[in-house]
Amino acid sequence: MRQLSGLDATFLHLETSTTFGHVSGLALYSRPSADFDPYRTVYERFEALSGRVGPLHEKLLDVPLGLDHPYWIVDDDFDLDYHVRHLGLAPPGTDAQLAEQVARIFGRALDRKRPLWEVYVIEGLSDGRWALMTKFHHSSIDGGAGVVMLNMLTDSSPDAKPDLTPVPLPEEEPVSETELVRRAVAKLASNPVRSLRLQLRVTQGVVDSLGLSSASELTRQLRKTVRSITRRVPTERSADIDRVTLPLTPAPPSPWNKTITAHRRFAMRSSSLDTLKELKAASGGTVNDIVMAICTGALREYLIGHDALPDRPLRAMVPVSTRTGEEEVPWTNQVSGIVADLPTNCADPIERVALCHQAMELAKRQFELLPADTIAQGAQAAAPVLATAAARLASRLRWADRARILPFNVVISNVPGPRLPMYLSGAQMENYIPVSIVTDGMGLNITVHSYLDRLDFGLIACRELVPDLWDLLDLHFAEIDVLRRAYGIAV
Repeated sequence: MRQLSGLDATFLHLETSTTFGHVSGLALYSRPSADFDPYRTVYERFEALSGRVGPLHEKLLDVPLGLDHPYWIVDDDFDLDYHVRHLGLAPPGTDAQLAEQVARIFGRALDRKRPLWEVYVIEGLSDGRWALMTKFHHSSIDGGAGVVMLNMLTDSSPDAKPDLTPVPLPEEEPVSETELVRRAVAKLASNPVRSLRLQLRVTQGVVDSLGLSSASELTRQLRKTVRSITRRVPTERSADIDRVTLPLTPAPPSPWNKTITAHRRFAMRSSSLDTLKELKAASGGTVNDIVMAICTGALREYLIGHDALPDRPLRAMVPVSTRTGEEEVPWTNQVSGIVADLPTNCADPIERVALCHQAMELAKRQFELLPADTIAQGAQAAAPVLATAAARLASRLRWADRARILPFNVVISNVPGPRLPMYLSGAQMENYIPVSIVTDGMGLNITVHSYLDRLDFGLIACRELVPDLWDLLDLHFAEIDVLRRAYGIAV
């Protein structure tokens, strides 16, 4: 039995009837032979892993009254047939049909009475390939842990013969509700101190970012008090740490920054990684700069087409892994994020690339200066029952339509994947597209994943807020051509 961290539990607390805390990956595989059975292959892999990998056989145990974060315990009624599912597309089996099926699956919550995962083997694709869609709750697996899981599931050679012998589930001693309450009460005695220190640290950042150092004696005393309580060990960078600009002002409005429904739309398409490397060389920047510029240009054109382009630049939240590689348990969240401007108010494509580079460099410097554990500590101090109630109340009141408080408009992830082919019992993985979370106030998520020589774009959005998601995806690929022409590269 192990307890969820505050950050893990956050992805449970944010869930409502329309916001879900799970993430997915869509892998497309070749069919190595006519008699290859994708479902049996996947079933046997998960059968072999289910006794070895905690997130596959562990379910939630809530603490009475929501006094503390839940625990993971072994599911004594574990049913692999429930978790590994099989379906087929009707002819002709196009990418659009596959994407629609992914959107429908993603728009359903996971059952909290069972281990929080499902996988779907999807056949019937027009080119003879088949797909594997994984669906795991973010409370158990983040992007880094997902890579660990993918490596355990796949082979590095088409001729690999992994050991698929199932192992029994671990045995655990049951824990009484009385013991859970006792542990929670003991932790509550220390939490107020941690919570106060966190609030003072945040206050310090707010005061600094607003430039109120000379506003009044009260402000000066507040800063002095906060720094004395939250003082860090002096370092060579102490002077730099003193000034960190926080994105306190709300991001400008966009069509998808509203209350979402439970319905999703998903769109996907692949590009050549070499194309982006050409643009990288021409611009003198990085592949990530080019990805951000592509997304910026596409969003700009989309907003112009909807007569909704704001004067100020949009802002993106870019997830950042905080994994060190030394974690004792891989199945926990080690993630943070940076906020960067997207120069959607700039008409020149080459200038947009330069501005994207500047924005990302600034965001990364600020991320390095801020305490790495601020988000994790805040999540750890939060009372589960209050966090859950707050999320549900906010959803019920449709806060995203009433107040614009989020400092970013969209999540954009650029995930570097393996450069060597991956296999599943001889079937080669040809594409891998992550599918991530949308929430009230942020109904669009863009993920780009590189694998071999390809770059896979996956866009997911609230179905009602972005009904023309495929058009937005097309604009991303049109922007690639815009950049190629701007840099004098043949289209």
